Amino acid sequence: MTARPLRIAMIGHGFMGAAHSQGWRTAPRFFDLPAVCDMALVVGRDGESAARAAEGLGWARSSTDWRAAIERDDIDVVDIVTPGSSHAEIAIAALDAGKHVLCEKPLANTVDEARAMADAAHRAAARGIFAMVGFTYRRVPAAAFARDLVAAGAVGTVRQVRASYLQDWLVDESSPMTWRLAKDSAGSGALGDIGAHAVDLAEFITGDRIASVSGTLETFVSRRPLGTASRGLTAEASATEYGEVTVDDLALFSGRFESGAVGSFEATRFSTGRKNALRVEVAGAAGALSFDLEDLNSLGFFDATAPPERQGFTKILVTEPEHPYVSAWWPAGHMLGYEHGFSHQVKDFVEAIVSATQPTPSFADGLHVQEVLAAVEASALAESVWTPAERRD
Repeated sequence: MTARPLRIAMIGHGFMGAAHSQGWRTAPRFFDLPAVCDMALVVGRDGESAARAAEGLGWARSSTDWRAAIERDDIDVVDIVTPGSSHAEIAIAALDAGKHVLCEKPLANTVDEARAMADAAHRAAARGIFAMVGFTYRRVPAAAFARDLVAAGAVGTVRQVRASYLQDWLVDESSPMTWRLAKDSAGSGALGDIGAHAVDLAEFITGDRIASVSGTLETFVSRRPLGTASRGLTAEASATEYGEVTVDDLALFSGRFESGAVGSFEATRFSTGRKNALRVEVAGAAGALSFDLEDLNSLGFFDATAPPERQGFTKILVTEPEHPYVSAWWPAGHMLGYEHGFSHQVKDFVEAIVSATQPTPSFADGLHVQEVLAAVEASALAESVWTPAERRD
C-alpha cells in the first residue's frame, strides 16, 4: 500500500450515495488495493440528513458545504453523486483544487457542460490528477467478459447491436414529481438517466463508437403531483398541486457505429412489468452475445461456426475465478449482485490513481456519450425524420 491513504469526500447521498458508499466500504476488504480508502466526509444540503447518511453509510463526518470540502487539504478524492445540474460546477472546482474526481453518469446535463468538464480533466491529468465517470455496468463481470469475447473475435465482425434499458417506475400517473422529471435538474429523462447506460455499455462491449443517430422522444404523462416531500404540502394539497414534466419518458433511436455496424436503442421508464432490464445483444459474422442485467451472472453466447446440429445460444455462468473481477469473491456458482459493480469501480479507480494512469471511462468518454444523447434529442426535434407511412396524393 501507499504510505498515505486516499481520503474521500462524497458530495450528495441518497440512492447513488448508498451504492457508492457500499463500494468504498467493501472494495478494500476483498481486493488488494494499493491504498487505504478513508471515507472521510459526506456532504449534503440538509445538515440532519447528511449526518444520518454519515452514520448509516459509514462516513466519518458530515457537512453541508461542498466548496469548503474540496478546499480541504485532508481530502484527496471527490465522489459526486448529486443531480446532473451540479456536476459541472463541483467537478471542475474539485479538479482545479487538485482532487481526483469520480462523477456519476451522465457526466452533465448539456454538451457544453460536459466539454468544460472534459477540458478541466485534461488540464488536471497533466498534473497527475485524474477523473472518471461512473458507468458502473461496465464492471459487471458478465459485461466485462462480453467485451473480452468480442475483442478476441468470438463473434467475428460486428454487424448489428440491440440495446435497451426498460423500467416501469413511472407507469402510475399519480407518482409524484421528482428532480429526475425536471429538465433544469436532470437534463433529460429516460434518455440521459438510463439511455446513457445503454449507449455506453453497447460501445464498451463492442469496442466501437456511435457516429450518427436518428431518434424520437415521447413524454406520456406531462403533469404529476408535486408530492408532500418536495413542497412540504399536506396530503390533501398535494393531490391538487401539480408540476410540469419537462423531460422525455421514452427514447427510441437508431445508431450507426464508426465501423459501419448498425444499432437500435430504447430507453423507457414506461415499460410495464420491467424493473431494471438493461439488455445488450451483439450479432456478428461468426456468432452473437446477449447480456441482461436482470440475469447479471450469465451471458448468452451463440457460436455460428459450430455444426448446425449443435448450434444454439449457450448460457455461460460468469462466476468462475477466470472471469473479470470474480476471483476476489465467492466460489463458482455463488452469485454476485448489483452492488458488486460499485466495488469493482472503486478497485479500478484507486488502482489507476495510484499508478498514475488515466482511469476509464474518462470524462472525454462521458463527453462523447453526452454528444450522442444531444444528437438523439436534436434528431427527435427535427420533424424531417418522420416519413408518412401512407401517401395521400
